[in-house]
Amino acid sequence: MSLTIELPVRPDQTAFNLKRWDEVLAEPHYAKLDGTFETDRFGHVLHMPPPSFQHGRLQRHLATTLERLMSGGETVTECPVSTPDGVKGIDVVWLTDRQLAKAGNHSCLPFAPSICVEIKSPGNTPAELSEKKALYFAAGATEVWICDEEGKISFFASSSADDTMESSLLCPDFPGSIALD
Repeated sequence: MSLTIELPVRPDQTAFNLKRWDEVLAEPHYAKLDGTFETDRFGHVLHMPPPSFQHGRLQRHLATTLERLMSGGETVTECPVSTPDGVKGIDVVWLTDRQLAKAGNHSCLPFAPSICVEIKSPGNTPAELSEKKALYFAAGATEVWICDEEGKISFFASSSADDTMESSLLCPDFPGSIALD
């Protein structure tokens, strides 16, 4: 049985997310806790344990490889992005210089960067990863990459979000896997 949940379009969702994210960051209680945080579309705080060592290594390799291969932009890790389902922390993103200028000094991006990379955690289900991919595209991403725990990358474009591509259109020289030898 398949379940599809369509989030109601809330015209002020981005403004709500940005305001709520600033409130979360200002709350001393959260500053004392280890782990990562996100919010749902209602502003409820979701607290997750810190990522694994392997996850952090993949994140660093993905970010540095993107930085080396791309020009006219910047990579960011653990990037908070407003989506239709609240603020999500994307493992690695690449923003164009234009997007960087548009981001201003927000504590949370009001849009998804051109490339959003999600690294699969051991507990992630295919449905969760599919939902994250849909949220990033809905927030404006051009490409979403899913990196599995062994470093293999699946590339997706907003124009055909359900079809895996052989390589990235925005960064065609990016390898199909990251080796952590």
